[in-house]
Amino acid sequence: MQSDDQPLRSALQAGERSYGHGTRLGGADFSYQVQSWRVDRAYTTDLPAAMRAFTGSSAAQLDLELTGAYGVAAPALYSPWAPRESGDAARPGQSVVQTTSLNTGRQLPVFRGTVRSRSADSGTDTVQITALDGAERLRGPAALPRPYAGFVAQRPIASATWCVDELLRQAGILTCPPVREGRDTGPITGNALTLVHASLHGGFAAAYGTPLTLPDQTQYTWSRAAAPYEMAVLPNKPGLTMAWAPRSRLVAPGGSILLEASVNTLKAAPGGRMLYLKAVLDRQGTDFGSVQMSFDATTGTVAAWSGTYGKSGGVSASWSFPQLVAQPGVWHLGAIVDTEWAVVGSVYDGSGEWVSNPVTVFPVLRGPDGVVLIGGGSQLGSSAADNQPDAELHRVEVVTDFATECVQVSQGYTADYHGDDFELDWTKGATLDDVTLPLYSIPAVSGSQWDVIGQIAAAALGTAEFDESGIFRWRNHTRFLAPPTHAQRTVTSVGDIASLTVAEEIDACRNYCVQPYQDWSQVSYQTATVLADPLVRAIASGQTYTVSYPFDEQEYDVLAPLVDDDTTPVTDGTTVLRFAATNAANAAPVKGRVETEIDRSNGSLTLTMRSWARSNAVYTVAKAGAGSINLVTRKPVNDPVVRQAVGLDPDPNKYSEHTYGRQQYTAQASDWVQDAAAAQSLADTLVRAGRYPVPLYSNVEVLYDPRLQLGDVIELVDYSGAYLDQLAWVVGNTVEAANDGTVKQTLTLRGASYNGGPASSSLAPESPADPALRRDRTYAQLGTRFAGYRDLTGVGGNYRDLWSR
Repeated sequence: MQSDDQPLRSALQAGERSYGHGTRLGGADFSYQVQSWRVDRAYTTDLPAAMRAFTGSSAAQLDLELTGAYGVAAPALYSPWAPRESGDAARPGQSVVQTTSLNTGRQLPVFRGTVRSRSADSGTDTVQITALDGAERLRGPAALPRPYAGFVAQRPIASATWCVDELLRQAGILTCPPVREGRDTGPITGNALTLVHASLHGGFAAAYGTPLTLPDQTQYTWSRAAAPYEMAVLPNKPGLTMAWAPRSRLVAPGGSILLEASVNTLKAAPGGRMLYLKAVLDRQGTDFGSVQMSFDATTGTVAAWSGTYGKSGGVSASWSFPQLVAQPGVWHLGAIVDTEWAVVGSVYDGSGEWVSNPVTVFPVLRGPDGVVLIGGGSQLGSSAADNQPDAELHRVEVVTDFATECVQVSQGYTADYHGDDFELDWTKGATLDDVTLPLYSIPAVSGSQWDVIGQIAAAALGTAEFDESGIFRWRNHTRFLAPPTHAQRTVTSVGDIASLTVAEEIDACRNYCVQPYQDWSQVSYQTATVLADPLVRAIASGQTYTVSYPFDEQEYDVLAPLVDDDTTPVTDGTTVLRFAATNAANAAPVKGRVETEIDRSNGSLTLTMRSWARSNAVYTVAKAGAGSINLVTRKPVNDPVVRQAVGLDPDPNKYSEHTYGRQQYTAQASDWVQDAAAAQSLADTLVRAGRYPVPLYSNVEVLYDPRLQLGDVIELVDYSGAYLDQLAWVVGNTVEAANDGTVKQTLTLRGASYNGGPASSSLAPESPADPALRRDRTYAQLGTRFAGYRDLTGVGGNYRDLWSR
């Protein structure tokens, strides 16, 4: 329910029946030209009509009727061929905002969206405009990543909530800071390239990058209350570890990145106060390099370290930020890692190619007060022994004790970064709900983003809609586990209700509910070759080589290729390329000279190879002399087993079943339900919502209340007609208004509770079959009609048929 002020509240209580409105097209006020307007909102639920629950998506529509101005007819001003200066106000795609009030108090939003169509009646003074809300922004093609780490590790990798959030992000509807992709990072580095962007909004899957390390479900919870922005992963004990493979394998020496995450230092695992951001480098041989930045909220110490992953030694530096202790709350923490810039210590081979280089790092922080803090740059080491040798970025690790959200790694931010855009400019456009459907494998999707969100809402018993202010709202099924106990608004037949029809039907009674789900616990996997390219390709010094291959949307993701050095065989489903300085068999492999990137979009898989070599070309040649491009992934060997969760009436006396009989409902099978506990929760919700038929309310015309929204609970009081005093959900809301000040509001309601069980003490319900029928057929009667069995069979009947004679 929308918030109000005292004048509006008083007008509602007084029964005010006239209204005022505001209409803006393209930001300009057209209120005085509006003859009439109408807004329709309703859930497209597929549950039985009288269940105490609803689901689905809602796209609101606004219909406007405009007249002309300044003595010029509306078609001449706003038709498709009208002059652009005036006609663009009504063009398809133009912004529309509708507000209203009761001629007093604050103006409340009614609709925010864009023009979908316009129709001008030539020879009249009327132009009809139809607009849709934010759902129109979600008409782009749906695309979701398909990482394989979930079913490989037998741990959830995402959730239905994460998938909804990702589809919104693709349309520019944000719940946390956006990707830095394409941002200008300076004349030398150009635009930023996003290597990892993991929102952590109900999943470890990432918009960019691919999850590698998934923590066990017992080690964390998804929390909205603790989140810096919308939702965060909250560790149950210190040291929660997550890791992602980057979208592009940054080379070292040469590349530079900004690692960042947002945390809430007020919400941490018991005894934990640390965050680690790590860049792990794939060196030649079996060792990995590591460059990390740690943040200690107990002491205010921020420390950097460079060395060999998992081993002692290395080089370190530290900074002191007492604000990290003095200002607990939401902190945006980052680290610049520059493997190119160095004052001393660089090592080159005879051809001038880098062999190793020191790493320059410094921290960037922004606290609750909004001030950006930057530590002085520190070169970690000054001799060859301290350097990071030729390598590529293997993975990014985050080890956290705090509620953590929005992990991002961006290439192109160097040691001369001043933190100007550390806090990105963005507007929050959506709210989510608690995670209810964990996913071990993200289903393949097709259609528009809005289509897929609607499918997810139906499977999750959730609702998806844009509210009157243009904010997207996702709500799960848990609100239907128990009937609501209070209303946000009371409407009565005395002063609010103009018409009301109440009905009840047994078809909506469901006391035996079945929820199918996919069981991924017995799914095994295998490494699969997606494509083997036999060609050897030459990449000139400093040049970029791109090659695309057809790619089925059913395939699982291919990681950005690692660079082979002939020393460690890779068997974990990771794509590996081999580069050499000459196109010949047995040519020595090279490391740290080619950056490899994978992009999956529009039915293609695109491999990009960027050479950082200073003078020589490199070749994609295998040790045997053939082409080394061999793209692989992992995929399931077998399909998940489809099982069923059954929801039974929780009443031990089974009153519903005794009264109405067993009434079965089977939810539609869906790829989005992959967890037994989640399926059971859905089944239990269905049976609790459906075990008694609730009343259907139609044609509920009420005194206009601009505060009412979809999903609100109102109390219906009617002692003059239907005799009821019950709570109901608002599942449809239509408002029609004219320029003479009249307004009509019609609600579609779904009962939120039932009127108890039958208690007709003066009635004696009769049995389904007539008991007198059996008593009327006696052996004495048979004897008088049929002398013997021969006579009985002679008429073509049998003993069983006598009960119907």
